[in-house]
Amino acid sequence: MSMDVNTIIGIDLGTSTTEAAIIRNGKPEMILNFDGEVITPSAVGVDENGEFVFGEKAKAQYLMAPEDTVIEAKRKIGTKEKLSMGGKEYTPVEVSAMLLSHVKVFVSDYLKEEISRAVISVPAYFDDLQRQETVEAGKKAGFTVERIINEPTAAALSYGIEHMEEESHILVYDLGGGTFDVTLLEMFGGVLEVKASSGDNKLGGKDFDECLIQWLLRQFRKKEGIDLEKNTAAMVKLKEQAEWCKKELSIQDSCRITIPFLAQKDGKPIALDETVTVGQFEEMTKELLERTHAPIDVVLADSGVLPSEIDRILLVGGSTRMPMVRRDLADYLKKEPSQAVNPDYAVAEGAAIQAGIIEGTISGEDSLIMTDVNPYTLGVHALSGFDMDYMSVVIPRNVTIPTVRKKTYYTSWDNQSVASIEVYQGESDNIRHNHFLGEFDIKGIPLRPAGEEKIDVEFSYDLNGMLGVRAQIVSTKEEASVEINMMEQAKENVQPEIDISKWRESPYAKQFRTVIRRAERRLKKEDSFDMPLFREDLEDTLYDLKVALIEEDLETAEDLEDELLYIMGE
Repeated sequence: MSMDVNTIIGIDLGTSTTEAAIIRNGKPEMILNFDGEVITPSAVGVDENGEFVFGEKAKAQYLMAPEDTVIEAKRKIGTKEKLSMGGKEYTPVEVSAMLLSHVKVFVSDYLKEEISRAVISVPAYFDDLQRQETVEAGKKAGFTVERIINEPTAAALSYGIEHMEEESHILVYDLGGGTFDVTLLEMFGGVLEVKASSGDNKLGGKDFDECLIQWLLRQFRKKEGIDLEKNTAAMVKLKEQAEWCKKELSIQDSCRITIPFLAQKDGKPIALDETVTVGQFEEMTKELLERTHAPIDVVLADSGVLPSEIDRILLVGGSTRMPMVRRDLADYLKKEPSQAVNPDYAVAEGAAIQAGIIEGTISGEDSLIMTDVNPYTLGVHALSGFDMDYMSVVIPRNVTIPTVRKKTYYTSWDNQSVASIEVYQGESDNIRHNHFLGEFDIKGIPLRPAGEEKIDVEFSYDLNGMLGVRAQIVSTKEEASVEINMMEQAKENVQPEIDISKWRESPYAKQFRTVIRRAERRLKKEDSFDMPLFREDLEDTLYDLKVALIEEDLETAEDLEDELLYIMGE
């Protein structure tokens, strides 16, 4: 069947797997890849002939050739980290673009029509840079990216299209391979209104696998006296077995992991043979589940909805198939989650529904009206009394988008002719703990005493969750260099991850050991989640302190120690 040239597809570009869907006869239909499967592993590799391979083929070769294969590139989006395969280095954007190119090829083959327009989903908690880089990956793959849609919103669309008359509060709990989102929506009269979103971009199924891997490493070390962490081949096998075991423990009480020839001792091969019970697995991953509670608290607080007012909980993402996830959520919210959507397909289906609304194949009474929110607070660096690092909020988090907000600022000193507009995204009122997005100068301010010239700063946040910034001198109506390339600016300011485990080697380590241990203990305790985004502030400040110790910057370390104590209320 030939498709219209205006056809737009929906793509769920996931950490572990990728899916695509299209609207046919007003309903979403999943698209099959070249293996005849809906689900394509998010893996890219270079084979022995130097050719790129994708999906199942790439995932299979990861076992044999991890140095030639990239998995979980989505977790690196928005960082400067390079990914290696086939002896070359690639950015996360380049690898994501390769994967999307593969999707473009199999979708066009399946639909017998060249497809070049797409709606691509992202975690609701992705920041501006991560969204921009997702769009860039789509463009590199040859797509016109019509819209970026938040994954939980897409899942709610997938549910809502079949329940148009319903009036309800829906909580979408999306635990994928690499990211976690929670979003609260309200449905009424064909309108799907997002009330609040929160999440954790460093929490997903892979972290549950990692707990198992670490446990297996400890068992092997205890029994054989061998540390496998530096053995790449052994670690790849452990990763594969941990993922398999996690899935087995969702359907049975225990799982035996046997890996022959895992290492050598005195010239003889040694096998790993361990049995893991559901109870052991739940105990070792308990802290990960507890980390999902804080974002739930944030969306309920921000939307003003009580747990008892939630009508339906939708589970999205393959990791929600673990029975302990459903049980924990039912205990926490005193409500059983619903099985109303397919956790693997719902996001791609919702992206296709959004595509159908844009292209007009879903229209009139069949069409849902949808709103979304910005997940992060947005603001600018400003002086506030003696605070030199203050972030002045322009758009608070969980405001309905698209939105335009304006705020007026005043000159800070006599005869100030230039003002630098520095843009940040994050929840702290201290810019050092937030994510720098970009900056530009506004010039030609009339020379007058401090506080007598006004500058309007306007933020416009669009439906893709991306930000535009404009500044104007009120007295002269002069506008500034308002076209900031947020992505390039932010890239320059993304610092590479530092191996913070070396902080103990610092000459100042002893002085700060106690406060670091106290902070690490607090991060493990559930009562740390009383304040919204407490964990994020605490984690970031702890990381910064360890970096300062490695760099032997005593002054910064002392400031960060004070900040840690303040965050912990000590």
